[in-house]
Amino acid sequence: MDEQHQLSDADLVEGAQPNELLGRVDALCEARRWEELVDLGWRCREAVERGKQLWPIAEHVDYRLALEAPASYAASVLGGSGRFTLGPLTEVAASTHTFSEMLPFLSSPQVAGVLAAERVLRGENLEGVQGTHPEVLELPMVLQGWEPQYELATYRASKVTAPTPQVEPSMVAGARAPADVMDDAELVRALLDLVATWVRSSNGISDAVVVEGPAGAAIGQLGEDQFLIGEISPAQVLALMGWAAASGGAHGRRNGAAAGRSAAWWAATSLCDLDWPPSPDELGLDMAELRWFRWEPLRPLGGWQLHLAVEDDANGWSAALAAEDRAEHDLLEK
Repeated sequence: MDEQHQLSDADLVEGAQPNELLGRVDALCEARRWEELVDLGWRCREAVERGKQLWPIAEHVDYRLALEAPASYAASVLGGSGRFTLGPLTEVAASTHTFSEMLPFLSSPQVAGVLAAERVLRGENLEGVQGTHPEVLELPMVLQGWEPQYELATYRASKVTAPTPQVEPSMVAGARAPADVMDDAELVRALLDLVATWVRSSNGISDAVVVEGPAGAAIGQLGEDQFLIGEISPAQVLALMGWAAASGGAHGRRNGAAAGRSAAWWAATSLCDLDWPPSPDELGLDMAELRWFRWEPLRPLGGWQLHLAVEDDANGWSAALAAEDRAEHDLLEK
């Protein structure tokens, strides 16, 4: 880096000028001057210790390295918190780098395990591959034939897009039915965990219940007298669960697709009454034995929403989940 650029970067940092610093980051990325970008990130972190509010700029540097830089640079930032980034840096890096590219530069089993899980969602078969650390998330290192193609985030320099799965079953009218609520805190928690970030880090509100009786009875216990309901496949319910758990809702930070798949498998495993980690084949078969539904309240909806129900005909119980999150401070109408 020549002296002029050193002085320019030093002046920008000392002046704590975020817009100018962001422009400098863009210029360095466009020129692929990664060492200078690393140095700029270091300068911003050092300035934080002197009271300058440049932590978001430093983390944006990490984000751009994870997204755009060669694997050695991308891997070097994956241990950071990424608190101010658009998503977890493991997901960001996995969106543009293969696992084999990253592996030589990964020193943390935790990071390697999550990165491998993200690459599996992008179509890599990593079964039996050294260094993937499947014990981290305890998920198969290949998508199962009965799983969906999960919706994945696309990252750009200043934005992320993460589409909602298009699951549009044929809906019929449903109505509240009498039911006895079952005391199953573990199953309720597994459902609520799918949208925990919406509630904890955004404006979301959620509720779940397990009852004796059909799915409509469970939905009624969530306060809905009338609703629309349609049956969906196990793959579709996993797609919805995975999307919700990966998402941050209206204002929360993304958890990442690997975390979303993990939460979806956990919820499905709980609903199928299997031990963790489940046999993939057994989970697929047991999910096929249950009936899965997407439902909608008969009122205006907007923003992020997840309305699911499951019914176990053989054992006479059902469960339902309702979750919504909006950019404004709206709550579920009970």
